Amino acid sequence: MRKIKYKKGRKLQPYILEYTGIHKNNESEMQLFVYDSLDLVEYKDFEVQDLDKYINTQKTNWLNIHGLNNVELIKTIGSHFEIDNFMLADILNTTKRTKLEELPEILFFNIKSLLPVEDSDNIRVEQISFLMKEGVLISFQEKRSDFFAHIRERIRTHSGIVRIKKADYLLYILLDAIMENFYITIENEEDKIEELINLTKNSTDPVILEKIEKHRDNFNFLKRSIIPLRDSLFDIKSIKEDNLFNVMEADSFIFFTRLHQKSLELLEQIESDMGSLESASNFFFSAQTHKMNEIMKTLTIVSAIFIPLTFIVGVYGMNFEHMPELKYENGYYTIMGIMILIGIMMVFYFKKRKWF
Repeated sequence: MRKIKYKKGRKLQPYILEYTGIHKNNESEMQLFVYDSLDLVEYKDFEVQDLDKYINTQKTNWLNIHGLNNVELIKTIGSHFEIDNFMLADILNTTKRTKLEELPEILFFNIKSLLPVEDSDNIRVEQISFLMKEGVLISFQEKRSDFFAHIRERIRTHSGIVRIKKADYLLYILLDAIMENFYITIENEEDKIEELINLTKNSTDPVILEKIEKHRDNFNFLKRSIIPLRDSLFDIKSIKEDNLFNVMEADSFIFFTRLHQKSLELLEQIESDMGSLESASNFFFSAQTHKMNEIMKTLTIVSAIFIPLTFIVGVYGMNFEHMPELKYENGYYTIMGIMILIGIMMVFYFKKRKWF
């Protein structure tokens, strides 16, 4: 059975930047939001060297990049914002696990976004990375998607407090949107588990067991993805305590605490669902055993009925010369009647004992 796991990429040296994902034909695009509570400006189709003209450090700046296959563009952005090559390598290497890295002037967050594949039992994985500096949040997506469409709309329509808060709050709602994908994926898996449980009650087809194992692999994959996310969100608490990274506002840490609680809820739900899968698997094997027992019971009853009949046939099949019954005119019909009577009596007895 094929296991779902992160794509194995080549081991690259830190100074070698290469995109290891599968979306190699997507055109890279950039989008910049510059906003505060009073004003919003949105930029598209611009060059990296023009960012200095557009970015306003007195406001919140969100630079979103779609498509990581243009390595030169990523290098240029890294050079413009003075981003270390190690971080750029982590952005481009999609085999990396979720991680948080904290430097005096930069906060780096790397996360996996998971969604179910339509009409399939597989899970689609996309890596999304975030870099936060003073007043600037940069997000890197492997391809264009609608994860953040509602957040862009909230910014444009001044809905909620996103325009009032700084880049750290924007990072929070972006991470929250990604974590919603985990809920969607788990809910999709739960629907399929319910279908499997219903199938195990009506069928003992071995394909059901294969599907159970497939979804167990999916939940293990989800678990492996959420555990490092939980640890990274917990580590954000240390940022408040060590005072090394001072870009985040003091009242914003409570939002990341909520995300940490969500990650715990997700893990608890996965454990519960894996228990349901285990129950479905046990029920399947119990049904298989029960079916086998029923077959063996039927065969045993049939054999028990024919044992005395076979004995009678064996007795009168012996080739002794002196067997008085062989001379009876109606001996054949008498023996056949006795055999039928014995069979009926045994069936009646088994029925009375509720053996079938």
